[in-house]
Amino acid sequence: MSRYLKPFLFLLIGVKLSAQEKWDLRKCVDYAVEHNISVKQADLQARFSALSLQQSKLSQYPNLNLSSNVGFSSGRNQDPTSFSLITTGYWSNSYVLQSGVELFNWFSKKNTVAGNQLDLQASHAGVDKAKNDISLNVAVAYLQVLLAREQASLSRIQVSQDQKQLESTRLQVDAGKLPELNAAQLESQLATDSANLVTSEANAAQLLLQLKALLYLDAALPFDIDAPPVDRIPVLSLAELQPETVYALALVNLPQQRVDDLKIKSSQKLVDAARGAMYPSVSLFGSLGTTYNNKAQEAKGKATINPPLGKVTVGGTDYQVYPLQPYDIYTYGSINYFDQLNQNFRQSVGLSISVPLFNNGNARVAWERSKLNLRQWQLTRDQDNQTLKQDIYKAYNDALAAMEKFNANKKAVQTAQVAFDYAQKRYDLGLLSIYELITSQTSLLQAKSNLLYSQYDYVFKMKLLEFYKGQGLQL
Repeated sequence: MSRYLKPFLFLLIGVKLSAQEKWDLRKCVDYAVEHNISVKQADLQARFSALSLQQSKLSQYPNLNLSSNVGFSSGRNQDPTSFSLITTGYWSNSYVLQSGVELFNWFSKKNTVAGNQLDLQASHAGVDKAKNDISLNVAVAYLQVLLAREQASLSRIQVSQDQKQLESTRLQVDAGKLPELNAAQLESQLATDSANLVTSEANAAQLLLQLKALLYLDAALPFDIDAPPVDRIPVLSLAELQPETVYALALVNLPQQRVDDLKIKSSQKLVDAARGAMYPSVSLFGSLGTTYNNKAQEAKGKATINPPLGKVTVGGTDYQVYPLQPYDIYTYGSINYFDQLNQNFRQSVGLSISVPLFNNGNARVAWERSKLNLRQWQLTRDQDNQTLKQDIYKAYNDALAAMEKFNANKKAVQTAQVAFDYAQKRYDLGLLSIYELITSQTSLLQAKSNLLYSQYDYVFKMKLLEFYKGQGLQL
């Protein structure tokens, strides 16, 4: 039987491991980028820009419109087929195919296309910016979870040490070597550290929930992250992250700076397009048309006759008088629909020049507005670059201070560890009170906690500098 159960057992184990798969930072970032609403909104803006570009390109081609109408006219009208004045009511049907294209408009449409093309590129850079922002937010949340778990692990170790210390002290109290007060104080310390452990574990769980919310994951779904040791997270040296070097790379690589530059170039093209709209334009137009009239008639047949014009009497005799030549008499009938459309087919072609003499100042105001928009984007770029440079220098100084604090805390932990080891030995020999031992132990725990926090703070500050280089985040 076990031979048949083994495959199912391995299958269940595989399903369990798959359900408990841990996410690393790359998977978290990729998932957040794919599902984040801000990224989707930026992508929609890029699609709007693509439609504007498509429309501006199509505006360069000739337009073509087909129109038709059917109507009844009565009273004194002009026959649309013979152009004679009539008073008879009639039904008519007409078709007109019209086309027109601007031959020259001072490159207004060409500059509009170029401006919209640059605006589309800026929109794509905006999508990259949204992705960068969500990547940074996810990385921060990811590091916070790692720090909280490390703090919980530190608290767990402390509780374990308290329990061992309490067990050792309880044996000495039972043997009469130490007073009961020592055991009571250690029990109190164990209760305090246990409460701190519960708090730190709850904090880690809460931060994990916040990360799930940032990823737009259902809070009820099983989720966990891979927790690489902080000392194994790759960090560049400060020599490779000098602020001027980072700033130069940021100007080229960061999406926000690309957005600003592309928006300025786009605005310059749109200024040229708005200026071109104030000058005359030359257009070519043409049309094809035909008309039907239900009263229109044509000759259906003819007969040659020579009827007498009258008679004359000569010498008492009547004689018939005839024309010198016979003439034709026509019979008329309605022209059928398609024959009439063919007979009335007409064409026209021509050139037109449009000179904007006065249009309530719309063209000039649009030109002035486009220049102000250009100036606004130039100021936005200058402010963004200034803010970026300040942020980079601040991040560098913060990273430098975090590194020094981290090194100082390492020495503090070493010193606190030595002090605690001596205190433990003296306590075991009965030369130190339990209060002094607990104080030394608390100092060591605080030093380790400070070291842990400063280490993560240092890693984050360094990762922030790497982020400003525009080369992504790696843990």
